[in-house]
Amino acid sequence: MSNDLNNRFRRGLESGQTQYGLWLGIPDNSIAEMMACAGFDWLLIDHEHGPYELRDVMVSLQAMSAYDVAPIVRPANGDTALLKKFCDIGAQSFLVPMIDTADEARAVVEAVKYPPQGRRGLGTSMARAARWNTVPDYINRANDEMCVIVQAESVTAIENLDAIANVDGVDGVFIGPSDLSASMGHAGNIAHPDVVETVGNAIKTVRAASKYAGLLCLDAAKLPHFIDCGANFVGVGVDTLLIGNAARNLVRQVKSADKNAPGDAGY
Repeated sequence: MSNDLNNRFRRGLESGQTQYGLWLGIPDNSIAEMMACAGFDWLLIDHEHGPYELRDVMVSLQAMSAYDVAPIVRPANGDTALLKKFCDIGAQSFLVPMIDTADEARAVVEAVKYPPQGRRGLGTSMARAARWNTVPDYINRANDEMCVIVQAESVTAIENLDAIANVDGVDGVFIGPSDLSASMGHAGNIAHPDVVETVGNAIKTVRAASKYAGLLCLDAAKLPHFIDCGANFVGVGVDTLLIGNAARNLVRQVKSADKNAPGDAGY
């Protein structure tokens, strides 16, 4: 294992090239490794909605470490103790959900950074992140390689977006279209014109604050619009959907080609 603290996700954003990634919702190291060598710029381990425990997240980080892909962790929430655990097992890039105010964003920054910038606790002798005290000067170098992305996904967050984006230590803001659509009264309809417009304007607000902006966009036809708005990183798929859709499509193909097969049975 290398002692290099280089944060691939930060370097990718700094390159100016749009960074494309995939959501991981299946807590399996083989899935993580398979997706890590697929060519994505980043992979997000979804501890919020996926059935991941702390050890599952660490195993996924280990599986990805041999590949040229940037891992991001989305914790279930911004709890300080939880974020400390994720930092210690080696997470450097975070996408923290349900951030509605600048104070909440500031608390996340403080949780993942050592003093004086934050209040992350020191436990490097037990930390994979510090290679168990073998990374030279880890404590003084770690803060600079942390990447904090907060997630704005409510009407309240959009109202406070400029203040959130301007919090010192927040590197970027991810606009969550699904929960935002629900907050706007269009639950499940992320294609509603009002939602699309709000997401686009939010991206522009974040970029105006000189911060990185991202979103999840599973509709390839809408992707150019959000890139034009200034999105720096975009989630373009989810492992559960890729596998599930591929399986269903295979069943359709096989059964449609077999004249002796029973009816489509709902396929």
